[in-house]
Amino acid sequence: MFFTGVYTALVTPFAADGSVDFEKLAELVEFNIAGGVAGLVPVGTTGESPTLRTDEHLQVIKAVTDAAAGRCKIVAGTGANSTAEAVELTEAVKAFGVDGTLQVTPYYNKPNNSGLIQHFSAVADLGVPVVLYNVPGRSAKEIPLDVVAELAQHEHIVSVKEAAGSVQRVTDIKNLCDIEVLSGDDSLALPMIKAGALGVISVASNIMPSEVVALVAAALAGNYDEAQALHDTYAKTFDDLFIDTNPIPIKAAMAMKGMIQEVYRLPMCSTTDENKAALRATLERAGIL
Repeated sequence: MFFTGVYTALVTPFAADGSVDFEKLAELVEFNIAGGVAGLVPVGTTGESPTLRTDEHLQVIKAVTDAAAGRCKIVAGTGANSTAEAVELTEAVKAFGVDGTLQVTPYYNKPNNSGLIQHFSAVADLGVPVVLYNVPGRSAKEIPLDVVAELAQHEHIVSVKEAAGSVQRVTDIKNLCDIEVLSGDDSLALPMIKAGALGVISVASNIMPSEVVALVAAALAGNYDEAQALHDTYAKTFDDLFIDTNPIPIKAAMAMKGMIQEVYRLPMCSTTDENKAALRATLERAGIL
């Protein structure tokens, strides 16, 4: 197995002036490793990749890789809607010694099936294990099941992050081909693991890594009653961390806990006071704050 367990989709902490706060970033790496995560995913959706310059993008991935120092796996977000850019970023992080890359479906330009296959294959040809990232709500394009099955034949395309909100997709993928699946939603981690997924790329683990690790470990061990009890305890937290567009709520929650400053880059901005109050109440009830 390439990637199993909990992988934190890391936020990118910013200082008050909007620059990347690398000191806080290193602290987040330590917090997650102490919480027992299997890996970290820097500069994905939760890491606000669209608003990072290319140099910052690579600096964040290198900083996370260096801080982790081999203590957990690193799956670097190097996807793009330009194949040339995805290849360029992947070539750069390959030199950092990452364990894999997360490749989002090319967004906005909506390639056809042949384009998807050529795009992902070009990145995988570089030799770094690829996690496909199926997130039609962001990319406006689902990776069709037959495309997943064809891509699974590539020796370096090893997993798919399913963030389409469909547990059935896990079953369908496992019936079609031999590729690992990771849930892209904390709220669906348990049912997806029951369907054959091997873990989750988690937003919630930014603030509660040990709790998500315990849930996923129980589920992977087949201790479904224990996993269900943990899921029930944190289900409202999982939901409210998406009370607004990700990563706005998770950064707000982390700021409430004093982990980071609540700073975004436009067009991302703070949520409403009402949403913050609801989120705080949920976190307090769950014992996170």
